[in-house]
Amino acid sequence: METRIAATTENLWRKEEAEGLSPLEELAYRSNLLGRDRAVANYGGGNTSVKTRERDHTGREIEVMWVKGSGSDLATITADRFTGLKLEEVLPLYEREEMADEEMVSYLSRCQLAPEMPRSSIETLLHAFIPHPHVDHTHPDAINMLCCARNGKDLAAECFGEEAIWIDYIRPGFTLSKQVGEAVRENPRARFVLLAKHGLVTWGQSGEESYANTIEAVNRASRFVAERAAGTEPFGGEAIPPLEERAREELLYRVLPVLRGALSQDGPKILRFDASDEVLEFVCGRDSAELSQVGAACPDHLVNTKMRPLWVDFDPRTGDADELAAKLPEAVRSYREEYREYFEKNSSGEEKMFDPSPRVILIAGVGMVASGANLKAASLSRDLYHRAIAVMRGASAVDEFVSLTEEESFAVEYWPLELYKLTLAPPPGELEGRVALVTGGAGGIGRATIDELAAKGACVVAADLDGAGAEEAVAELDGTGEAVAVDVTDEDAVERAYRKTVLTYGGVDIVVSNAGLASSAPIEETSVELWERDHRVLAKGYFLVAREAFRVLKRQGVGGSLVFVASKNALAAGKNASAYSSAKAAELHLARCLAEEGGEAGIRVNTVNPDAVLRGSKIWGSEWREGRARSYGIPPEKLEEHYRERTTLKVNVLPEDVAQAVLHFASEKRSAKSTGNVLNVDGGVREAYPR
Repeated sequence: METRIAATTENLWRKEEAEGLSPLEELAYRSNLLGRDRAVANYGGGNTSVKTRERDHTGREIEVMWVKGSGSDLATITADRFTGLKLEEVLPLYEREEMADEEMVSYLSRCQLAPEMPRSSIETLLHAFIPHPHVDHTHPDAINMLCCARNGKDLAAECFGEEAIWIDYIRPGFTLSKQVGEAVRENPRARFVLLAKHGLVTWGQSGEESYANTIEAVNRASRFVAERAAGTEPFGGEAIPPLEERAREELLYRVLPVLRGALSQDGPKILRFDASDEVLEFVCGRDSAELSQVGAACPDHLVNTKMRPLWVDFDPRTGDADELAAKLPEAVRSYREEYREYFEKNSSGEEKMFDPSPRVILIAGVGMVASGANLKAASLSRDLYHRAIAVMRGASAVDEFVSLTEEESFAVEYWPLELYKLTLAPPPGELEGRVALVTGGAGGIGRATIDELAAKGACVVAADLDGAGAEEAVAELDGTGEAVAVDVTDEDAVERAYRKTVLTYGGVDIVVSNAGLASSAPIEETSVELWERDHRVLAKGYFLVAREAFRVLKRQGVGGSLVFVASKNALAAGKNASAYSSAKAAELHLARCLAEEGGEAGIRVNTVNPDAVLRGSKIWGSEWREGRARSYGIPPEKLEEHYRERTTLKVNVLPEDVAQAVLHFASEKRSAKSTGNVLNVDGGVREAYPR
């Protein structure tokens, strides 16, 4: 198999789309085109600018440079996320010899056209010092295949000739900006700047020209590398074959919770597994273990991927899940210790160490696992490492892949200007990093619970016999929800639900056992079939869901929370509902038993007892409503009033009320020291008061 290099990058500029746009709208259009291809512009990385004439608050016409606001993403940036700076106040900085980062940020904030604008990009001065109206800075894979090659300067000269300027690596800031500005001014024939171990800068008299120059540079580099790499095998050729998909899933179901537990020492983590062709090619490569430890392929990656991933040696042909599960915790422990040493060696004493656990884990023959404090962070680590693999593939095919030194890496990873972007993220939710599985997710209580847990930051899996209803329950969760069709009375189906949860997010922390049904009949009219149906779903189903939860949670080793949604009938006798009530009582006692079993492992098991939740309930849309109405001697339409009037508080119970009670037991912040407890959500039914 020959080394594959990035395909030709299409020029997406359309005159009819850009025509009539204001300069700022056109800048946003250009930025979006660049960001559309992650092989050209990383998520959150790169920056663009345009210089225009504007009127300031006094009415004077002045020259203004609009540049990307810090923390924005080129793919989605809109016109209002660019910062305008008064160029006549910025350009005198070009005459300086040096300028500290803090001074630069403070100075530029005073040059803003309006104080409420976002802080301008880290590389604002680079754009200002280049004497052209349109400037783009990106980190294309194909360019970095040259920029991260040991002899990259010579390769760049061979590829671009005098049209490209090479700048040796220096961290972004005043000095780099001045070096680039001087080089562009002194080389009027140049069209591109290649920044060693970093990326590309282009410019133009129009936005279309600057954009076209970026695309041209990327494609020229891609063709050059492809020609030079012809006939070579990627990553030294295949050392071991990749594990077959079915066997891989079996392995991952066993080991991902173990890995997640090891990674969660400083807070819960979401895991994203990747076994794409590109990843498998890398983790099966003969040279990949060594290549992976060279360093990051771009400074922009460091905060999200750390300097190095964790490489785990494993041969699927001879090893099994038990061997890998035993190896992973020690591998993570060693990585954490090495990271502490790296931090202590390079720290000035003022920095606060990040979580020392790896963000990217590469398992030979199996695939890549990316870790993050939430789904977005884990997905970003995964996506950025795809870019690193692409760069390593090309750079190692034409030369030797090189990266930042430890000192250079630390200077970027703990750079206050880079860390500022992290402060722009919304505060973490109460359940951020946690994974919840909710059975009966398509019903009223299930949907309300899913909405509440997701709103607090959890990733949620909706499990229901009604697969389509489960899909609807998570449809608006912006990617943080999954659905699975499951019959809770079927052992294999229950395991499949957990399997999907583990393979999607790495494990589980919260299990809400809520799947249910109901029946109403006098004992002499209660058939064996009805009795067995109620106990099969409400007792056996809760047992199967809890049993598999314990298996996963114990492999994970960081505790967890099971919440049983039972019923007021678990405590209070229900006339003409013996099958339903006795099954609910079994649920309650099962929860108490499991609280005893789970305590040593930190697994909390608690019960929520709602009563008469009519709104949104599938149960109350069935014969249960008519049966209960007959038991009370009232018409069905009077049930809500009947239930309201019999409560101490004179209220009806809604799905959202039950969801709040579930949240109480799901959250360690609220109930970390509660297990074996019962929380009634019934408006106050005296017969159901716990004793």
